[in-house]
Amino acid sequence: MPLVYDRDMLHLMLMRHGKSDWDAGAPDDHTRPLNERGIRASQRMGVVIRDLGIVPDIVVSSTATRARSTAEIARLAGGWSSRLVLDGGLYGCSVEDALTIAAGHGATTERVMLVGHQPVWGMLVRRLTGASTEMKTASVADIEIQASAWDELPASHGIMTQLLQAQAFLTPD
Repeated sequence: MPLVYDRDMLHLMLMRHGKSDWDAGAPDDHTRPLNERGIRASQRMGVVIRDLGIVPDIVVSSTATRARSTAEIARLAGGWSSRLVLDGGLYGCSVEDALTIAAGHGATTERVMLVGHQPVWGMLVRRLTGASTEMKTASVADIEIQASAWDELPASHGIMTQLLQAQAFLTPD
């Protein structure tokens, strides 16, 4: 029997970018691409999110190549109709910056996904839920926010309803 999620609550989803390719010869950290495992994990997570019925209304991604690629691949593989927005503020942001960015893009949506980076994503999970978790590459945390509007997010707390680790859904190489 499939799980049923409360569609009337606000959900902040945090997706860490897929595994990047350190050997790709990128000129800087911002332009480092995904490696093959990162691409496969991004594809698989797009399908898993679709199959769980927790597709975000909007995906807001860091402009870093590996984050943007993760967001694009997950959306395409999962067949999401979500709008993708690139926000340079997510690259190198603080926890408070990420909350402000999510609140700014949330508007009338119920489910916002931010695609970005460690260590901020782990710190953000802790700030919102009190939980300590390792946000491995291509992981997704789904947090139900205890607020009635996105502008309340920076002062809100939440409950983690899902922690999806990509390696749990991938077949070994």
